[in-house]
Amino acid sequence: MKIAIHGRSFNESARPFIENMFNELSRRKVEVQLSKPFRMFLDQIGIPHYSELVYDKPAELFQADEVISMGGDGTLLETVSHIGKRQIPVIGINVGRLGFLATVSPERISDLVNSLENDQYRIDERTLVALESNTDVFDGLNFGLNDFTITKTDTSSMITVHSYLNDEFLNSYWADGLIVSTPTGSTGYSLSCGGPVLVPHSQNFIITPISPHNLNVRPLVVEDTAVIKLEVKSRSNNFLISLDARSLIVDENTQLTIRKADFTARLIKMLDDSFLNTLRSKLSWGLDMRN
Repeated sequence: MKIAIHGRSFNESARPFIENMFNELSRRKVEVQLSKPFRMFLDQIGIPHYSELVYDKPAELFQADEVISMGGDGTLLETVSHIGKRQIPVIGINVGRLGFLATVSPERISDLVNSLENDQYRIDERTLVALESNTDVFDGLNFGLNDFTITKTDTSSMITVHSYLNDEFLNSYWADGLIVSTPTGSTGYSLSCGGPVLVPHSQNFIITPISPHNLNVRPLVVEDTAVIKLEVKSRSNNFLISLDARSLIVDENTQLTIRKADFTARLIKMLDDSFLNTLRSKLSWGLDMRN
């Protein structure tokens, strides 16, 4: 078995579980490749990792059977960008914070390694959003699992986002920005801006304005076969675009088209993992502090 691991820093409380994971992988003679930043962190804090294989760029990632993300949801989004069109299955161990995507607790690492070795898991196919533009942005990593976002670059004036749905004019959003979210990203930035929660396999995108000037402008759910074109006007003549955690300032001559990517992210889920359970737990549904 070949496993690649990408991660960030983690709390000291997670150390024994991480050490146990590498002991388990070594005992089972699993071939391991680490991302360069994660290996540097492990060396810094003195955790033996039994691997000399390292990748620094996505193209250097070997053909793993699975990829483990060690962190929170942001780390898993980074890991998906490393995998890209290769669609290697990925699972997140939550040594971060919220954990809508990284759902395996450190205490269950041994269970996870055993499940990977014995193929006792399921694959959850997730839609990705893809960006096309008239300039090369994000060095070819033009896809995201959560969302594509436009935001203003200054703190004073809003921007205007002219939007078209399948070449038909939709709306001119006067706002601080605009989010095009996948169902996976519906529990992220879009949710904090008033967007709805979608179950993961809904075949939709959500168009969510950020602090719109007109209060009657609401989030809109559209089919994920739609092609969304966006033109932005700004007093500063530039604006910020983001795909998941990657962001870039571009000028207002940049043309943007959003559509569903022609490949998916393949998330590994433990057999007892449930999106609805995660939703209730993370959003504290059904809890009343008065009782």
